[in-house]
Amino acid sequence: MTESSADPSHPGEAPDVDPQPPKRSNLGRQLVIATVLGVLVFAALSLYGDVRALAASLGRYRWIYFVGGLALATANYVIRFFRWEAYLTILDVRGVPRAESARIFTAGFVMSVTPGKVGEVLKSVLLHEAHGVPVARTAPIVVAERLTDLFALVLLVALGALALPSGLPIAIGGAAVVGALWLTCAWRPLGELALRIAAKLPVLRKLSPKLREAYDSLQVLTRPRALLVATLLALASWGTECVALWLIARGFEGVEIGMLESTFGYSAPTIVGALAMMPGGLGVTEAGMTGVLEEVAAMSTADATATTLLVRLATLWWAVLLGVFALAAQRRALAARKA
Repeated sequence: MTESSADPSHPGEAPDVDPQPPKRSNLGRQLVIATVLGVLVFAALSLYGDVRALAASLGRYRWIYFVGGLALATANYVIRFFRWEAYLTILDVRGVPRAESARIFTAGFVMSVTPGKVGEVLKSVLLHEAHGVPVARTAPIVVAERLTDLFALVLLVALGALALPSGLPIAIGGAAVVGALWLTCAWRPLGELALRIAAKLPVLRKLSPKLREAYDSLQVLTRPRALLVATLLALASWGTECVALWLIARGFEGVEIGMLESTFGYSAPTIVGALAMMPGGLGVTEAGMTGVLEEVAAMSTADATATTLLVRLATLWWAVLLGVFALAAQRRALAARKA
């Protein structure tokens, strides 16, 4: 049993979280819907890039570059796993074997195609099934992960914006936004002030109780040191995917793209896709990435479209595939334990 002796009435544990695992039929239905949507998005992109030109571009592609991009995307998951382990340590969740923790963490990728990846709370459900850890205790990890992911991506957008002719104001603005949000989370007096202001705003007044609940739940995970370490890990992990775009794009003959352009081309559409609340950012992220590569990196429509398709295969659908296998392995391990 890995449940600690912490008081179950701790404010970080929301009492209304359902500890029951999602039905497999529902999970399967979501995956099917997301897969169909993904196929439609890929088909639409193929039409936009001209099917013949796209096929010709891919026919000349040097696939060793895609393998390198896939390896970098996998490195992203490894770094994020270290962050997951750090959060479990902060919450004093102990006794989970490292291999099983890795399976549970990877299984959460199945839900990468849910809006905002909120379905990754599946990791908390699997921990509850295997070791009795209350879902409400570890569910805030998902929120903390998304928060530090946002910090990292905004910083990467700011860095990549330096490649634009007028990118310096964007870079300064992005860094300022992250700094303000970071201080709001790390310094409670400032966070309390922000909550009081939100309670008085017509747009946020109804959300004020939920914002308060989320802030209290994240209190332990957003202490300055923990927040800094998690943000640095997020910056490193998402940085590998920006490099993956750079490497994948260079697999096309004649494509010259800089690291700053790749950083902006990956991080900006990823944020827009997340804000659109589409499953996995499908459609929005692909359209944004293709457009940015055409405009910022001066890539042809066929090469930009092909690059986007390959990058999404390496950074989204590869994760979902790994998640499917990890979830199946965890289910089998749990069934064998109970037998």
